[in-house]
Amino acid sequence: MAAEGLTGLADLLLDRATQIVWQLGVVNTGDTGHREASAFRHIVVPLTLQASTPSRGVQSHYNRRRGSHRGAREDAIVSASYDVIVVGAGNAALCAALAAREQGASVLVLERAPHAERGGNSRYTAGAFRLAFDGVDDLLEVMPELTEHELATTDFGSYTADQFFADMARITQYRADPDLVPILIDQSRAVAVWMRTHGVRFSPSYGRQAFRIGDRFRFWGGLAVEVTGGGPGLIEALMQAIEAEGIEIRYECGATDLIEEDGEVRGVVARQNGRREEIRAGVVVLASGGFEANAEWRTRYLGAGWDLAKVRGTRFNTGDGIRMALAVGAMPWGNWSGSHAVAWDRNAPDFGDLRVGDNFQKHSYPFGIMVNANGERFVDEGADFRNYTYAKYGQIVLQQPGQFAWQVFDAKVTHLLRDEYRIREVTKVRADTLEELANKLEDVNGARFLEMVEEYNAAVQDDVPFDPTVKDGRGTNGLTVPKSNWANRLDTPPYEAYEVTCGITFTFGGLRIDRNARVLDTAMQPIPGLYAAGELVGGLFYFNYPGGTGLTSGSVFGRIAGISAGQGL
Repeated sequence: MAAEGLTGLADLLLDRATQIVWQLGVVNTGDTGHREASAFRHIVVPLTLQASTPSRGVQSHYNRRRGSHRGAREDAIVSASYDVIVVGAGNAALCAALAAREQGASVLVLERAPHAERGGNSRYTAGAFRLAFDGVDDLLEVMPELTEHELATTDFGSYTADQFFADMARITQYRADPDLVPILIDQSRAVAVWMRTHGVRFSPSYGRQAFRIGDRFRFWGGLAVEVTGGGPGLIEALMQAIEAEGIEIRYECGATDLIEEDGEVRGVVARQNGRREEIRAGVVVLASGGFEANAEWRTRYLGAGWDLAKVRGTRFNTGDGIRMALAVGAMPWGNWSGSHAVAWDRNAPDFGDLRVGDNFQKHSYPFGIMVNANGERFVDEGADFRNYTYAKYGQIVLQQPGQFAWQVFDAKVTHLLRDEYRIREVTKVRADTLEELANKLEDVNGARFLEMVEEYNAAVQDDVPFDPTVKDGRGTNGLTVPKSNWANRLDTPPYEAYEVTCGITFTFGGLRIDRNARVLDTAMQPIPGLYAAGELVGGLFYFNYPGGTGLTSGSVFGRIAGISAGQGL
């Protein structure tokens, strides 16, 4: 009996010690305890969230630790528990982490990349941020630093919610998710105001979205705002906010599996320094990007030849979050055969280079022509503003012989070329005659190129005025491949040409979520404990993409996922 009593006492003490160790683990994450949520979020963007489960306390966490660990590995180390685990560390992930923290939750962020490469695809972006605004007063909410001089010399125009909605419908061929699109648009400006409270700053996108006409700058294409400092500035600001909130980040720590118990997600299994670790949580937010850096998945889902595309951003977006969610029954959703892909320097590295950022892109093609190896034009360069064509033209370049093209300009328009054409890391040729240029266009049928230019020049509608700030209707007549706007004869030396291939940004297929960013299963029911945001969410983009919408989407649904996760504990 005495031995049995000692054994029972030992078991009790062991259980109590385990609970204390777990509690200490929470303290060590930097959690400062539940605090009053900021009143500002209720003023700026009131969200009506669906009913959620009651709060779970320490004891329920402790009890779950003693249960079965479906999805965990036998050799996994069991670590401290958190209220919310966010998988990923880009824009959507960090917005989710901050929003969950505002709900009083203890949060852990898992970043697969090392510290030097942190930030996901967001760090590689130029920072364009599409939002609805009716006029300058709306923009002043986002950019109160605008000076009187800027206001007096700039025509910002407007970009209404109706225009935003029409663009999303038109560009995606009316397939975009009707539940998510209104939320994206309605919250587009409010989320930028919220981001300002966390140190993110915004600026007018003069360099890429405005032209000087007379003594005024005129914006075009629905984009007037960008994050100050681009992608690096965005990630730096959000990371400073994460650190200020005491949110723990683990680098080189990739989630490999979701832990599922009794139909609910209860954490992740992660791999760090060669060890597998089971990390428990009340809920998990997946925000780890698409599968664009996975050559095998690209070929499987996008089609033959996509293994040859270059990756514009991080090498760590290989579809892990999508795979983990599908393994627990999540519904695949959206345009799985589609992607955001652009004209990208042919000699750029296989993955993004943070030193160069997004400057390998070449997006001034509406003011020139693009030719393939056969010396032929193959696309309407002026079909629409660059903002509405660039994300689909990369695929068309990939389909050309040799997977490349040359963009050709003459001296009449070279002053309109974006800054990315003026970097050192560029594949460029220059010539004083078209014949000399034809000889310099590597891998191109020069004779056919010269014939094509002659045909193109004869077809330009010279009687229509050229205006880069509107769709000017200055096109061509009688060509098999027309040019609809901004057509100019190639007749003024010196001539410049830039060689491009396809650079993929992100994939359109992913997981299905509801209005509260809860991941849905194949029966269209929420998977308890699982949320998602960012580029691994499917259903928003099909075939094409309105420029600047990606960051907005990540911010809007990242914030919603964080609020929902924090309130769903």
